[in-house]
Amino acid sequence: MANIQEELLIVKNLLRTEWKEDLEQFKRRTWGKSIVERKAAGTCWYPVQVQRVRTGLADKVLIEVRQNGSTLSHGFQSGKSVALFSNTGEGDSSKDSLNGVVNYVKGDVMMLTLGVEHAPDWLNEGKLGVDLLFDENTYRQMESTLNAVWRAETGRLATLKRVLLGEQQAQFEEDAGQNYQPIGLNEGQSEAVCLVNRAKDVAVIHGPPGTGKTTTLVASISEVLKRYVQVLVCAPSNAAVDLLVEKLSDTGIDTVRIGHPARVDDQIINQTLDAKISSHPSYKDLKRLKKSQAELKRQAGKYKRHFGAQERSQKQRLYDESRRVKEEIAHLEDYIRFDVLQQARVIATTLSGAASSALKGMRFPVVFIDEASQGLEPATWIPLLISDKVVMAGDHCQLPPTVKSIEAAKKGLSETLFEKVIARQIEASCMLWTQYRMPEAIMGFSSRYFYQNRLVAAPNTISHQLGDEPTLTFIDTAGSGYTEFTDKETLSTRNNEEGRFGLQVLTDLVKRIGKKVFQENGWNVGVISPYRAQVEYLKELVADEEAFVLLRSMESILTIDTIDGFQGQERDLILISLVRSNAGGEIGFLSDVRRMNVALTRAKRRLIVVGDSSTLASHPFYARFLDYVDEKAGYSSIYEWIET
Repeated sequence: MANIQEELLIVKNLLRTEWKEDLEQFKRRTWGKSIVERKAAGTCWYPVQVQRVRTGLADKVLIEVRQNGSTLSHGFQSGKSVALFSNTGEGDSSKDSLNGVVNYVKGDVMMLTLGVEHAPDWLNEGKLGVDLLFDENTYRQMESTLNAVWRAETGRLATLKRVLLGEQQAQFEEDAGQNYQPIGLNEGQSEAVCLVNRAKDVAVIHGPPGTGKTTTLVASISEVLKRYVQVLVCAPSNAAVDLLVEKLSDTGIDTVRIGHPARVDDQIINQTLDAKISSHPSYKDLKRLKKSQAELKRQAGKYKRHFGAQERSQKQRLYDESRRVKEEIAHLEDYIRFDVLQQARVIATTLSGAASSALKGMRFPVVFIDEASQGLEPATWIPLLISDKVVMAGDHCQLPPTVKSIEAAKKGLSETLFEKVIARQIEASCMLWTQYRMPEAIMGFSSRYFYQNRLVAAPNTISHQLGDEPTLTFIDTAGSGYTEFTDKETLSTRNNEEGRFGLQVLTDLVKRIGKKVFQENGWNVGVISPYRAQVEYLKELVADEEAFVLLRSMESILTIDTIDGFQGQERDLILISLVRSNAGGEIGFLSDVRRMNVALTRAKRRLIVVGDSSTLASHPFYARFLDYVDEKAGYSSIYEWIET
């Protein structure tokens, strides 16, 4: 194996390959393309209508827009950088535009935060549209961070580099954590908290599905805060950060969420830096000063071109006073921000957000990184630049990080720092083994295939039943003629017959148990497919077909999404449509078995999988899954269902 310096250079080169590929893909979808082409590529909403305009945190303008017509598959999601533009007509001559960030997308409605304090005058002129932008800042941050790690020869960063990459053994305290008295934690969770306390350099909490990883992480943070005044908490995605902030706030820990308000979930908006600044005792003085400065600038601007020495002198005095007040504003803003951050016990942000100017000059004794198994290695190093010790939590047997370059992924960019530490510092990791979500029948296959058969179903899962329904069912569509095809618009794979059949199975099951029973018990339902085209087709069927009016009436408890959309979530009833059915035994995307592990471990009470065994069995993972289902008496042919 190459030494760690060479290894870091390799990672840096792979990052550049990924950067280039990501940009090239974006160019192919957007640059030089007409609005019609950008809409088809999912990078533009046009035309859109403004639904409402209001002022949000930090006095930034919030605009909710609705897309006219159908909402094709698109790349808009919370946190993405966008540009709101006004067009003079049907052409592509953009008259005016403003950059912003997506707060949320719900169907054909999108909420944006614009980087201005007042709505633009052109909002009511021409036709409006929203373009997706390519954001290179994160790539620049990652490359700069890798350079800093590579250069580090002395100090804490150099030590962490040697430990995390396996050149030096991780160190542990002997007696730390001996007096830890767990409340509501099981044995494995308590061991993980003790490991976190003992570790001097790094600790890894390996949390398989349903084992209470987040609970354990929050308990670890609470315990560490008994020794330190403040810690840093990070995750690769905004959603993961927000979940942690919510859990920490529930325990009464004073937490500040760093990041653009548009990228923060509404439930924890009061924990953001902007919100806490707005509620600071000195914020009224800041608003007064800003108002005063605006008035001084207004008065100075009243003087026209022709005026005498007295007027010129007065104008200069007004501008001088305006600059003085502006400096006073900057000092007060710095003080308020510093005061808010100093009072917080936890600072929470994304991995890239750890490079925020708000944290400049700060250093943390410990950084906790949740979902570390989904973060690219270059991004995971970012918070380590300002931390002395790292605690990583995640599961490398579930969703990997997203890598768009096939070449970069194959050469190692898809391997995370989390995986490297687990492989190179065995004593630094602890796996949670008691899971509280699934009955043994649903849990068993993943336990065997991914977790060395170490998972144990907690006693509470015995009661996780859906009436008298069996727990695990595989419906084999082999020989049915249900055949996959490629969607011309999205180039994603669909299987219409399988999708319709799966929804019919779901409808019949709800009828059998009773919709009222679902509502009374608070049971919810999830429909998962690995393919976006299949997900969109299933949604269309539920929305339009009379045969599925029952499912349509259950909209509040029914979710249809891709595997990625279900990461970290659970549903009482899960139906999975695997889609692939062809004579060549090609399974494509399904060969990513870590993703399938996520899908197979979302159900609390009932799991139904629909697929073609003749296609699937060509892959050893699915061959073993079919054997497992047969062992649990969960196998059935589609003909058994059609006949009934």
